[in-house]
Amino acid sequence: MNHDQIDSRVYHLYDDYCHGQIDRRQFFDRAAAITVGGASALSMAKAMIPDYAVGQEVKFTDERIKPTYVEYNSPGGNSGSMRGYLVAPEGNGPFPAVLVIHENRGLNPYVEDVARRAAVAGFLALAPDGLSPVGGYPGNDDDGRAMQRALDQDKLRQDMLNSAMYVKNHGLSNGKLGCTGFCWGGATSNFLAVTLGTDIQASVPFYGRAPELDQVENIEAAMLLQYAENDDGVNSTRADYIETLEENGVEFESYTYANTMHGFHNYSTPRYNEQAAKLAWERTVAHLDKYLR
Repeated sequence: MNHDQIDSRVYHLYDDYCHGQIDRRQFFDRAAAITVGGASALSMAKAMIPDYAVGQEVKFTDERIKPTYVEYNSPGGNSGSMRGYLVAPEGNGPFPAVLVIHENRGLNPYVEDVARRAAVAGFLALAPDGLSPVGGYPGNDDDGRAMQRALDQDKLRQDMLNSAMYVKNHGLSNGKLGCTGFCWGGATSNFLAVTLGTDIQASVPFYGRAPELDQVENIEAAMLLQYAENDDGVNSTRADYIETLEENGVEFESYTYANTMHGFHNYSTPRYNEQAAKLAWERTVAHLDKYLR
């Protein structure tokens, strides 16, 4: 089922489900109560559930990359250690370092694929699993979402900060650091920009809520803000964020992609917008190239 075949009310329910405001049963029950053309919208709701078996752009066996799982120390985090998916380009390096930050459900196959794409583009990419202190991504988004919500959120952000410094200081890194992330990872990309100062050179949040505005003055990274057109929760923070970036002289670009919804870059659900996703990724790579090489 493609994007145009799904009723907008089901998309709104799915957004509530993705952000933990309702569970899967409530999502299906409420969708079933919606009538479209005389029929229940339950089939539309079921079509929204991610299918990670399709759409991957770079396979883990791709000869252009060298992927591995790594473990590293994370002082002040949820357990003191972290596990992540490290993907290096073929070759000896050094390479610019990029942290790829997952959504609010742990390191799922989509985010691993994004890390592989970053490596194909010539970056040393680390996709940390914020759930590794509690056993790692459990293989499904519902459990992953509940696990991530139960973590100490300040310590989880510390785990992401430590992950950023790990890949920045890796032996294959050229010492320059960028990050990109999606949804919760987009907000965390903003957090890293205000927290790391001169330790990070570029940040590309996808549909990420703005950081605390009184911290924007600390940003030294060049920012590329990627927004969906139909994303009220995130976009409610956009105008003030952009105004504050301008007031503080932060180097930034901002794009809002027409006819898109929150999650438009994720190929695994009908919210995916191929044209916007490809353009946003091209801009991401160009931005990281410009500031990390």
